[in-house]
Amino acid sequence: MDAIDREILSLLQEDGRMSATDVAGRVGLSLSSCHRRLKELEQSGAIERYRAIINPGSVGLGFEAIVFVTMGQTAPDVVSAFEEEVARIPAIAEAQRLFGEPDFMLRVLARDLAGYQELYDETLSGLPGVLQLRSTLVMKKIGPDRTIPVG
Repeated sequence: MDAIDREILSLLQEDGRMSATDVAGRVGLSLSSCHRRLKELEQSGAIERYRAIINPGSVGLGFEAIVFVTMGQTAPDVVSAFEEEVARIPAIAEAQRLFGEPDFMLRVLARDLAGYQELYDETLSGLPGVLQLRSTLVMKKIGPDRTIPVG
C-alpha cells in the first residue's frame, strides 16, 4: 500500500459515496488506474464494505447502553456460542472481545429504558457462559464517528 492508496482510503472514509471519477481527480490518477486501485483495496480487505451511517434516534432507538460482560466460563465452545448468539441480536450495534476483565463490551441500542430492561432481562442475561453484566448508560456522543488514521 502506497501513499496514493492511503489517500484514496482517507477520501472514502470521509465520503463513501464519492465517485471513482472524483477520487481519481483528487489523487491525480486516470479513471482506469483509480478503478484498479479501488478493486485491489476491496479485494485485499483494506476496504471492508460501504454503508450508510444511520442516526439511531431517527429510527426510534434513542437509548444507548454499554454493557460489560464477564464470562463465568471461557472454554472455546462457550465463548463461540456466546459470540454466535451476540451476532444474532439486532439491538447489539457493536461487540468487542477484550483482554482481561471484563471479557466483552457490547454497545446496545433500545427505544427507551423499558425496552433496554426487557432486552437485558430476557436476552442478555441468558447468553451462554455469562457470569456478570454491568451496564453504563451513554449520555451523549461526542464528535463525529472517528476515521482510521491511514497516513
